[in-house]
Amino acid sequence: MAGEALLIIDDNEINLKVERLALQAGGYEVRTARNAEEALSVLASFKPILILVDIQLPGMDGLTLTKQLKAEPKTKDIVIVAMTAYAMKGDEERALTAGCDSYIPKPIDTRKLPGEVETLIRKYFNRNRNQ
Repeated sequence: MAGEALLIIDDNEINLKVERLALQAGGYEVRTARNAEEALSVLASFKPILILVDIQLPGMDGLTLTKQLKAEPKTKDIVIVAMTAYAMKGDEERALTAGCDSYIPKPIDTRKLPGEVETLIRKYFNRNRNQ
């Protein structure tokens, strides 16, 4: 579903750039943020269909941000995918409990990322449409 709007939130500049370039190459409109506060600022004027959020962010972490976004009527339907480089036992469960719709461990395979995002968009778009 190329052309869809996405937001990537990652405090690692290299990861952010690589993820953005991979998704743009896949045809997505991509905005980025380096922390939760910047993401909230972006979301004030941008409505992505999917957010990729790093769990480990400075200040407000990605799971706290997810809880906040899922509690807000304007952002509750956005698909949120947690990412972490420090994948530990229980991280996926914590992410899902916080309201994330899915989980991707790092390092992310940028060759597969656009396809994974497309699969998630199709899955959750169809789920929400059928409810």
